[in-house]
Amino acid sequence: MIATAFVDTNVLLYSVSRRAEERAKRNRAREVLSQDGLAISSQVLQEFFVQATRKGGLELPQTEAVEIMGPFRKLIVVPITANLVFDAIQFRLRHRISYWDAAILVAAREAGAARLYSEDLAHGHDYEGVVVENPFRPE
Repeated sequence: MIATAFVDTNVLLYSVSRRAEERAKRNRAREVLSQDGLAISSQVLQEFFVQATRKGGLELPQTEAVEIMGPFRKLIVVPITANLVFDAIQFRLRHRISYWDAAILVAAREAGAARLYSEDLAHGHDYEGVVVENPFRPE
């Protein structure tokens, strides 16, 4: 599986946000998601559901969140395997980042993506061949 880019959870969340103050991010997230060859991981799907339905998050009804997630199946989805977990732990130790960010980066590498769309890591930083691009960064 070769992906053009990997998409972090925040991009998916912004793409469905109804908050007026996030309109620009919603539009930009939708632009990102209109590209071909995008990848996500099982972790991203899980995080999306939790954040979309939790109090203080998007607070969507669970059935609506599941419906929204339907089109995400068309993306390349990297499963979380035991090997990915152990690789993410090593990646975390090497780069001194959170386990969850390391798991995203390892999944991006497994998908063959050279770019990770995320606002959670340093824009422009190269993590062993995966470069972070914050699509919401002011120009």
